[in-house]
Amino acid sequence: MRSMLALMAACWFGCAPAAELHAYTEDVPPLNYLDNGSVKGYSTEVLQLVAREAGLNLTIEVLPWLRAYAKARDTPGGLLYTVVRTPEREAQFQWVGPIGSRRIYMYRLDKRGDIRVDTASDLVRYRNGVLAGSASANQLQALGLQNGQNLDLGQSDAINLKKLLLKRVDLVAMLDWAMAWQMRQQRLPEKNVSPAWLLDGKLQYWFALNPQTPPEQTARLQAALERVRADGRLQAIRRRYRDD
Repeated sequence: MRSMLALMAACWFGCAPAAELHAYTEDVPPLNYLDNGSVKGYSTEVLQLVAREAGLNLTIEVLPWLRAYAKARDTPGGLLYTVVRTPEREAQFQWVGPIGSRRIYMYRLDKRGDIRVDTASDLVRYRNGVLAGSASANQLQALGLQNGQNLDLGQSDAINLKKLLLKRVDLVAMLDWAMAWQMRQQRLPEKNVSPAWLLDGKLQYWFALNPQTPPEQTARLQAALERVRADGRLQAIRRRYRDD
């Protein structure tokens, strides 16, 4: 009888289903994006590896950003990625990371040595391409740039890069990850463009977990992330998306 009870107890603890992690993200290549129905990207690969390392079952859904944000915040077991950790968001989630840098540069064509930006105020002398509705657009407008004059609002990073290549703009604001990705998509060497000014480089990317997530689960994910960082697996994933 005792041996049977011990066996039942072992099965109860050892055979219990793994916790469920429901991740929500948006389409922002190369960090996270849909490709023929599959969710791919640097952050996606890191999350899949870390969840597996932590022994958690993972599902991922791609949604518009505001819906993804609300679902992760309101769904038990919810996780949002890829997220910039800001003071305004701090108390809304539990955090695992950081998983990568976030640097937005003003890029010029490498051969355009005539373009020189020593201070942010120098940007007003040039025609600057930026994604419409983005935080970068707000930053440039706050510096005094005006749409139709020295500011050109584009509908995608791909469109803004084409404008740069055609010299319809002098500079474009873009996340370094995105620029590397867009240059690969165009089958062009990344060295054909050069950062002329760092517009925003203070923050990093994280995974944001539902605030009701058991703290021990958050700790397991953080520990798993630290292991894959220490043994080089994190950097190996990064090298598939970045040359630096």
